Amino acid sequence: MICRVSHVTTYHYEEMASVCHNELRMTPRAGPRQRPRRTQLRVDPTPSVLVPYLDFFGNQVHFLTIQEPHRQLTLTAKSDVEVLPADPPDGTPPWDAVRDRLRQDGGPDALDAFQFVFESPHVALDGTLLDYVTPSFPAGRPILEAVRELTRRIHQEFAYDRDATTVATPVIDVLRDRRGVCQDFAHLEIACLRALGLAARYVSGYIVTTPPADGPRLVGADASHAWLAVWLGDGVWADVDPTNDQLPSDQHVTLAWGRDYGDVSPLHGVVLGGGAHRMSVAVDVTPIH
Repeated sequence: MICRVSHVTTYHYEEMASVCHNELRMTPRAGPRQRPRRTQLRVDPTPSVLVPYLDFFGNQVHFLTIQEPHRQLTLTAKSDVEVLPADPPDGTPPWDAVRDRLRQDGGPDALDAFQFVFESPHVALDGTLLDYVTPSFPAGRPILEAVRELTRRIHQEFAYDRDATTVATPVIDVLRDRRGVCQDFAHLEIACLRALGLAARYVSGYIVTTPPADGPRLVGADASHAWLAVWLGDGVWADVDPTNDQLPSDQHVTLAWGRDYGDVSPLHGVVLGGGAHRMSVAVDVTPIH
């Protein structure tokens, strides 16, 4: 499937802003199942500096500086992206064998995955998480089978509620209150997997706005979406979407990945002046072929 992605973010400032420095992560990354065909980034007002680079995780980043007074900042990213269907493995090793390989010298691939085993700023580990996740992970159970059950449980037991949390809400509060949005559910499942000693990374992206004729409209359309990927060993990562209880396929467009939301925020930086501000975001993902 080829998807056309449009992501427009606008900041309206109460007062005149004089200078801003920002990092943008609004360009879909390339990968084995995803190939950006055309990308375009427009910034208004025109920045004096706009420099692309790859961050530590291989995500496309644009650093920009605006040095003229402005009351509004508009960022428009448009991309055509080819996304291939997922092909999850038929059989996977026991989850505890995957955990043990991460702990041992499992080669360069395991070493790279090992960085996603630890706590991170938005994913604090707690004994309560281990209590929640353990029933899905008896000894010797195939890892993808266990992850699928955990994903299904989160989908069934937690309510999607836009007003229940903020970006700063701790994972343990989400577990207690059983409410949140896609970002919270991704952080929660990542925390559960890391509590077991498994490697899991946070994935940001988009899902197709218009559903297929034979399927429902997915939760998270018309906005940025979040899910996660878990390491299965031997260089294989499996994406899972607890918000929709799915293994993401060609309806999911990957933007970036990292340890948690803080590594992949679409816009991160500082502004001098401006006072209070309000932000609006419009996302549209349309299949074009």
